[in-house]
Amino acid sequence: MARKSKAKTQAEPSGAAALTHIDAKGDARMVDVSAKPATERTAVAEGRVLMSKATLALIESGQAKKGDVLATARIAGIMAAKRTSELIPLCHPLALTKVTIDIATDAKLPGCIVRASVKVTGPTGVEMEALTAVSVACLTIYDMIKAVERGVRIEGIHLIEKIGGKSGHYRAGA
Repeated sequence: MARKSKAKTQAEPSGAAALTHIDAKGDARMVDVSAKPATERTAVAEGRVLMSKATLALIESGQAKKGDVLATARIAGIMAAKRTSELIPLCHPLALTKVTIDIATDAKLPGCIVRASVKVTGPTGVEMEALTAVSVACLTIYDMIKAVERGVRIEGIHLIEKIGGKSGHYRAGA
């Protein structure tokens, strides 16, 4: 019998047992993680901001009227990761140890690829922090350029990878 890899993929749903934020009566609850060991956990998420070539050129040239679009989006993403528990009702507040936001411009899209990596040593993961960081960084790019182009699209925000914790290693598409 072939042995199955520990890495979960997007084709393998976790099932109803994964609904840990719902109690036996169906009420929402914050999961008690006090008995879980503090381990190192990392999550990486990604999203895209699609726009015209002219708008992308404006960002790359640093000539946007509101200022440096990419630097502002990086800071917004970091700030958002740190405040995730204030935005997502059942998330635990975490003492994040590292947040990085990488934004690459891509003429083929045309647009920006936003990637967030978030790290913590604690009893729960940081997937929501990584996803929130990407979401807010993408929204910030939109906000910075909306006066030039209202048709900008934010797409494909998803978890790329999760490392650590009881459920192990997850990599999208693996």
